[in-house]
Amino acid sequence: MVSEMYELGNYEFKLEEFFPRKAFDEITRIRVDDRSIIEAEARRRKRRAKLTKDGKLCILAADHPARRVTKSGEDPIAMGNRQEYLGRILRVLINPEFDGIMGTPDIIEDLLIIDHLVKQRGGKSFLDDKVILGCMNRGGLAGCSFEMDDTFTAFTAERIHKMRFDGAKLMFRLEPNEEASGKTVLYCANAINALNKYDLPAFLECLPVEKVEKSYKVKKNAADFVQVVGVATGLADSSKNTWLKIQYCDNFELVSKSTTCPILLLGGESRGDPTGVMNDFISGMKAGSNVRGVLVGRNVTFPGKDDPYAAAGAISKIVHAGYPADKAVSHLMESRGKNMDFLSRYF
Repeated sequence: MVSEMYELGNYEFKLEEFFPRKAFDEITRIRVDDRSIIEAEARRRKRRAKLTKDGKLCILAADHPARRVTKSGEDPIAMGNRQEYLGRILRVLINPEFDGIMGTPDIIEDLLIIDHLVKQRGGKSFLDDKVILGCMNRGGLAGCSFEMDDTFTAFTAERIHKMRFDGAKLMFRLEPNEEASGKTVLYCANAINALNKYDLPAFLECLPVEKVEKSYKVKKNAADFVQVVGVATGLADSSKNTWLKIQYCDNFELVSKSTTCPILLLGGESRGDPTGVMNDFISGMKAGSNVRGVLVGRNVTFPGKDDPYAAAGAISKIVHAGYPADKAVSHLMESRGKNMDFLSRYF
C-alpha cells in the first residue's frame, strides 16, 4: 500500500515561489491589451503526431470551477482562488512525464498566455507536445435545481478543431429517476457526432448516480458501471473516437470487460494526500488491457501539502511504466521541489 511508505515530513509546497503574483497579473494585461495572442499561440503550438506515445495517457482535469465546484479537501473554495488553482495546474504541466490537460476555455486560454510570456522571455514552451482537451458541457451547475440538465456551455467541436486541440471531454450522469439525465445523454450523443465530423477523440465521463438529499452520489459498484458503460459506448453515429472516463471501484475487471473502448480512470474528490488515488490507479491499471491511463484532477493539483509536480510524476510512472507502490512513492518523494524556478525566473 502506498500510504505505508509515504512520508511528507516538514515539506509544504509554496505556490508563490513557483507562480508569483506578478506572473498571474500579466495574464489580465494580455487579455486587455492583446487578446489575439491566444489564437496565435494555439496556431503555433507544436502538436503530437499521435494522441498517445505508448497507447496510454495521463491527463489533468481542470474544469471543476465552471460547474460551480470549488471544494478541495476541507476548503470549500480552494479551487476558487485562480492564482492558486492555475499555479498548481502549471506545476503539473511542466512535468515532462505528464501528458496533458483537459479544461474549460478560460483555463486553456490562461495557459496559452503564460506559455507565450515564457517563450517571449527566452523560456521553453510547456504546451508543445502536450495533449490539450477542451471541456464541452458544464451547464449542470452543482447544487442547482437544473444540475442534471447538463447543457453544453463551454467548448464547441468547431472551436476545438479551430484551436488545433487534441480532443474533447463531455459527461453524463445517469439517474434513472431524473428526466434531465436523459436529456444530457442526448446532448452527449449529438456532441460526439459533431466531434466525429472532425475526427476528434471524445473522452466521455459516464457515471451512475443516485439522488442523496440535495446532491448526487456516484454508485461505486461494478454492476452499475457495467450498465452505464453499455449506454455510453452505444451513443452517436460511431464509437471509433470514444474514450471512457470512469471512477475506479471494486471488481473493476468486470467494468473493463464491458467494452473494447479505451478507459481512463478518474480520481474523484481530493483525499488530502496523493496516496489513496495512487492505490486506486495501481489496481485499476491491472484490471484490463483497455484501461489506458488516468484523467485526474484535485488529487494531483491539491495533494494535501505535497507538490503537484511530484504527485503528477508518480502517477505518470504508475501509468506509463507500471510502477508498483514502493517505486511510485520513492519517485514522488524524490521529485518534490524540482524546477521551482521554471516560471518565476521570467517574472
